Amino acid sequence: MKLPILIHPDPRLKKVAAPVPDVTDELRALADNMLSTMYDAPGIGLAAPQVGVGQRLIVLDCEKGDDVTPRPLAMFNPEVIASSDEMNTYDEGCLSIPDIYADVTRPEAVTVRWMDVNGAEQEETFDGLWATCVQHEIDHLEGKLFIDYLSGLKRQLITRKMVKLKRDRAREGA
Repeated sequence: MKLPILIHPDPRLKKVAAPVPDVTDELRALADNMLSTMYDAPGIGLAAPQVGVGQRLIVLDCEKGDDVTPRPLAMFNPEVIASSDEMNTYDEGCLSIPDIYADVTRPEAVTVRWMDVNGAEQEETFDGLWATCVQHEIDHLEGKLFIDYLSGLKRQLITRKMVKLKRDRAREGA
C-alpha cells in the first residue's frame, strides 16, 4: 500500500523517533508499505517519520538500474557505530523536499547496527551511495533533514519553495 509522504515543513519531520522495542507483524507490514512507497516515488530511502510514523524504522535500496538485483533493506533502530575519516560529498535529495538537491558532505563509509524484520541484530559496513543514504535516513530519525547541513539562507529559500509547493498542491486538491 502506498503511503502519503510528508512534505517539509511539517513538525513531525523535526521530531526524534522512538525506539522500536519489538518487531511486530504491524511493523513488518509498515516496512513493506514504506518500500512500496519508496520504489513508487521513486527514491532510494525512506524513514518512518516521513510517512507520519514516529518510530525508528528506515528502508533503503541503492541498487539502481535495469541490470541489477534489488536489495531492499528494512532497518529497525539503526545506529552508526563507526565511521571513516574519509569524507564524501554527494548531491542529496529527499522525498520530503521534492525536486531540491544540494551537496552534503558525510563520512565515506559507516558501520551500522540494526534489527532486521525478524528481530535479529545485523551489522554491516556501507560505503559510497549506500553510506550516504543510510546516514541521510538515520538523520530523519533524529529529526534532521539534509537541508540542515546548508547555510541558513539556502535553508530559508528551500523552505519557502516547499511552503509554496504545499499551498499549490492544496489548491489543486492533490
